[in-house]
Amino acid sequence: MTKQRAIFVDKGSGGWGTGLRIEPKGKKVKVVSITGGGIHPVARKIAEVSGTEAVDGFKTSVPEDEMMCVVIDCGGTARIGLYPMKRIPTVDILPSSPSGPLAKHIKEDIFVSGVTEKEIKVAVEQTGAEMSQPDSQENLKTQELSTSSKESPKNEEQERKEDNFLMRFSRGIGKVTGTFYQAGRDSVDMLIKNIIPFMAFVSMLIGIINYTGIGDAMASFLSPLAGSLWGLIVLVLVCTLPFLSPVLGPGSVIAQVIGVLIGTEIAKGNIPPQFALPALFAINGQVGADFIPVGLSLGEAKPETIQYGVPAVLYSRLITGVLAVVIAYVASIGMY
Repeated sequence: MTKQRAIFVDKGSGGWGTGLRIEPKGKKVKVVSITGGGIHPVARKIAEVSGTEAVDGFKTSVPEDEMMCVVIDCGGTARIGLYPMKRIPTVDILPSSPSGPLAKHIKEDIFVSGVTEKEIKVAVEQTGAEMSQPDSQENLKTQELSTSSKESPKNEEQERKEDNFLMRFSRGIGKVTGTFYQAGRDSVDMLIKNIIPFMAFVSMLIGIINYTGIGDAMASFLSPLAGSLWGLIVLVLVCTLPFLSPVLGPGSVIAQVIGVLIGTEIAKGNIPPQFALPALFAINGQVGADFIPVGLSLGEAKPETIQYGVPAVLYSRLITGVLAVVIAYVASIGMY
């Protein structure tokens, strides 16, 4: 039997974090790869060094209490913060920093990014003094809590006596104001970290396409596909192949690139404008395919549901993707 041991996963080139010490404990002996396309080499290396088991999260459902860590390839969407929110050690193979709607849960003690196989090694064991120090701190905290709990009933009685309608009203106004203020901060933060970088990325793509002439080369390849209904159906079938869509899905990068190319060619007149709407559905058939097991987990689905739900949704995309393109094509008749 392979000996289980703690490991240390350092951040890679351009990565984020200070490194993670990951240790098998009890039932937590599985390294779950949520990357699509089988078990990622980083997940396999972690399992090999730690003496645990690597599992493909797209094919096998693993309960959260059995996850030693997860390996993802997210560039900054909801998946990057889901597992840190659940306090599951998260290893991102992309050099990503905290972003997305769950960015506040991404901390250095639970997340590291930009990881390759060479950043994985056996952890150096702590000394006895270092191990006893956290225990003493915990005892001090419990003593403080116990003393504060004894004094709390008296404070509560005094507050009830002093409480009146005006104070309750003022606290309510402060709570509402604070809620709206925090909502504004979150909105601005998301705008700066997600929307504006995406706009800059698309602008850069358009500039590269126009300057290098890539658009002219791609036009000869995309025009036959994006310029006819049957070509769009072929395109969406390729994008929604069950073994290919989880690989094309992360970050919607493929859809963004192809969308910019097709949009540029429509603007130049190489592709009829009535194919814009069905082309939109054709290039987005794979979007979110990498997020299916994460989405089911967010919905608190049972392991059996996740195990059968992932392939069911992937195969259903083959049907719904084609239907979406056909419906969009019919809706575009007479629009231009």
